[in-house]
Amino acid sequence: MEITYSPLGDEAIVMEVGNEISKEATNLVRSITKRLEETSIDSIIEVIPAFTTVTVFYEVTAEFQYIDVKRLIEKTLEEMQDFDSIEQRTIVIPVCYGGEYGPDIEFVAKHNQLSVEEVIAIHSSGTYEVNMIGFAPGFPFIDGMSEKIAAPRRTTPRLRIPERSVGIAGLQTGVYPIETPGGWQLIGRTPKNLFLPNEDIPSLLQAGDRIVFKPITDAEYAELEGTIHAAD
Repeated sequence: MEITYSPLGDEAIVMEVGNEISKEATNLVRSITKRLEETSIDSIIEVIPAFTTVTVFYEVTAEFQYIDVKRLIEKTLEEMQDFDSIEQRTIVIPVCYGGEYGPDIEFVAKHNQLSVEEVIAIHSSGTYEVNMIGFAPGFPFIDGMSEKIAAPRRTTPRLRIPERSVGIAGLQTGVYPIETPGGWQLIGRTPKNLFLPNEDIPSLLQAGDRIVFKPITDAEYAELEGTIHAAD
C-alpha cells in the first residue's frame, strides 16, 4: 500500500495510507506508529494515528525541517513490510445497561423494533476494535457494532454527559471517558476509567485494541466502581 506525505503547518507531517477505512489500512497505521515510536527520533515530539493517517509532530530547527523529516521517516520505514505483526490486546469493558446509566436504551430498542434485552445482547456480543483515540482525552472510536442496533444522534445534544457513559451514534459505539457535551444515545455506563491522567500513557485504550462489552448488574457496578476508585 502506497504512503503519501504532506505538510501540516510548519511543525507536522501527515502520512496517508489510503482513502478508505479497512483492515489493511488499520494494520499499516499501527505498524508505522509502532516503528516510529520505537525508533525514538529525538526531534519527533509526538506520533498520532487515525483511521487512515499518521501525523508526526516534530521540533523545527535550521537543520531539521519538513523535507528532512520526510526523508528520515522514509528511511526508517523502508525495511518495513506492508505491516508488521502486532499483538492485539483484548480489554473487557463491564457495562451496566439501561436505567439511570442508559436513559436512551429504550429509544434505541424502539428505533430498531427490538426489546431492550435484545439491544443489550447484541451490543455485548459484538467483536469490536479501536480504530483511533480522539475527540476527548481517551475517547475511543470503535469499529464493529451491528447495524441491528444503529441509531441516529439525539436531535438536541446534552450539555453534560457523565464520564464513562456508553453510547451509540449511527453505526458507531463509544465510551465518554470524561464529562463532556455530546449527542450520542446513552445505553449504559462502565465503572472502568478510560482516561488515566496520572499515567505515562493516559488512555486505557489504544488503536488496535479489541474490546469486549460485558453486561453487569447495578450491584456489580457499585462494587466495581468502589473497588476501582479506591485504588486510584
